[in-house]
Amino acid sequence: MAHRSRLSGFLIDCETGDLLSAATFWSQALGLTVGGHEVGETSEYVGLEGTPAGLNVGLQRVTHPSRVHLDIEADDQDAEAARLEALGAKRIGWVKRWWVMEAPTGHRFCIVKMEKPDEGPPPTVWK
Repeated sequence: MAHRSRLSGFLIDCETGDLLSAATFWSQALGLTVGGHEVGETSEYVGLEGTPAGLNVGLQRVTHPSRVHLDIEADDQDAEAARLEALGAKRIGWVKRWWVMEAPTGHRFCIVKMEKPDEGPPPTVWK
C-alpha cells in the first residue's frame, strides 16, 4: 500500500535546565520568534515561529548530549520506517508517538505522524 512522507522540520535537542534561555538564543541566531512552550512530566518543548517553507523548528529538553535532529512526517509511520530500514536505517525505538531511527551514518532522526498533509510542500508518494 502506498504511503506519503516529507521533511517535517528540525529539533534542537538541548541538554539544559533552562530551555527558554536556549530558545531565546536560537530564535535570535535564526531570526525567528519564540513560540509555544509545553512542559510535561517527562518532556519540555519550545517552538520557534516564522520558519521558511513552513518547516517545524523547535527545541526539546533531553538527557543525552545536545545535538540537532530532523523529523520526517508520514501518514503511515510503520511503512515509512520499513522503507527507511530497506535503505539501511535501523529502528531504535517507539517513543510516545514516533519512531526514533538511526541512519547508516549514525545520525538519529524521528518519524512523526503527518498532521496536515494538504498544507506545505506536497509529500512524496512511496509505493
